[in-house]
Amino acid sequence: MRETWHIREATRRIAAGGIIAYPTETIYGLGCDPFNGAAVLRLLALKRRAIEAGLILIASHFGQIEYLLASMPPATRKHVMSPCARPVTWVLPCLPTVPDWIRGNHDSLAFRLTTHPIAAGLCHRLGGPLVSTSANMHHRPPATGPLPVRKAFHGRLDYVLHDPAAAANRPSEIRDGMTGAILRPG
Repeated sequence: MRETWHIREATRRIAAGGIIAYPTETIYGLGCDPFNGAAVLRLLALKRRAIEAGLILIASHFGQIEYLLASMPPATRKHVMSPCARPVTWVLPCLPTVPDWIRGNHDSLAFRLTTHPIAAGLCHRLGGPLVSTSANMHHRPPATGPLPVRKAFHGRLDYVLHDPAAAANRPSEIRDGMTGAILRPG
């Protein structure tokens, strides 16, 4: 994986408690260190999103998420690690030690294994997962590029990464990892 100056700078800002906007294989996301409660609360305030809803995390590989999850049958583990035709966010039971600012009022964790080179590069450089919530105000259409992100947040973000490649321009499908049931179509 080729690391760029922009990924290094974005991860430096994240490590300092910052909030960034970045491209994913679906839409532009807002991200921060999921274990920095102050950063997550700032992100939720920017979006005007309730903490009770919980957040999605992205990771570049399953090992960056697995230690947060409750034990699961091997078949479930294999299924959520398998490549999908389009991006899928999985919801699985998590350990009670996962902070409530990540999981909200749930006993589960929503996560996606990202294949986008910039998003995966961020996780790789951070050595762990990254918050991945749509770059928009709550109940507004998600941003699909850096210009709409800048307009929506008017300089209140610490860094915005650009991507020349087009994303799918729609959020990922969300599925229950234990049953396979679709919780939100993509």
